[in-house]
Amino acid sequence: MSTEANPAALRVLMVACEGAALPAVAAASPFGPFEWHPCSGLDAAAERLGAERYDAVLVAARTVDARQLPNWSAFSLAVADPALLVLTTDEPGADLAMLLARRGVQDVLPLAVDAADALPRALRLAVERKAQDRVARKAYATDLMTGLRNQSQLVEHVDQLIALRQREPAPMALIALRVEGLASVEARLGREVANVVRRKIAVRLRVGVRASDVVASVSVDVFAVLLSKFQDPKDAERVAAKLAAALHPPFSISGGDVAVAAAIGVAHYPQDGTAAAVLLRRAVGLAASTPAQGRSGFVSHPARGGRGKPAAAANDETGDS
Repeated sequence: MSTEANPAALRVLMVACEGAALPAVAAASPFGPFEWHPCSGLDAAAERLGAERYDAVLVAARTVDARQLPNWSAFSLAVADPALLVLTTDEPGADLAMLLARRGVQDVLPLAVDAADALPRALRLAVERKAQDRVARKAYATDLMTGLRNQSQLVEHVDQLIALRQREPAPMALIALRVEGLASVEARLGREVANVVRRKIAVRLRVGVRASDVVASVSVDVFAVLLSKFQDPKDAERVAAKLAAALHPPFSISGGDVAVAAAIGVAHYPQDGTAAAVLLRRAVGLAASTPAQGRSGFVSHPARGGRGKPAAAANDETGDS
């Protein structure tokens, strides 16, 4: 498989999970060109996704393991910008295909798929569908599920601020919060209940920041907060810790309590990047590599460490119940 740089080629991260070997994809295809980047295991893939941009991610996994992919810490990274395709060791079946499709996976195919024609075709069409989806989402200024800005609007806003500050750079920070527990809520209580929890999370995050700060929905389980100005570089970490702690108290849903856990990542401008997409990828990548904690505290950053005391819940009465 060639990894020679080609500006016109689609960059594909090929991930081989335990018990599932990657297919031998043809070097040339009418649906290409492709630039193949093989790696072994989801942990290695998470590091790659946090550091580099890919057009598509191809994950080969045992069928039983494919069901757990939505719980992968870097799943949101894999479905945010790239087109994610999953290859299973057996015929995936309609239930598994629909489960993953509802979580943002573009296609689910058996590993026995024709690697010379069908697989390159599926990759190219998935990337094209993803591009069209991004265009459609740009028509909305907000994420319809939460009422927050969507990822496209956040990136556009950050790039505008960066352009204004080129002559006199002023510090900014992007905070990513990866929320664990939403997939299990959806599995146990249904999608609408999970959406109610997402809206309540959005309310707590908005309450926890200034009016000048921007809160956005990056994916179904990742939120981002833009701190456009602050005095002390440590302020960003303090705000991130406060927001993560605000998600610690359980959410009251239909007479019951639902708890989630959160992991955070912080990217600083200009140290960690001078483009919005780079900063967001850095922040989400850090959140993906950080163990999420919620019931007994949280981990805010793998390098900085630190365990905060759970804060009182922000008033989320405006969320649905």
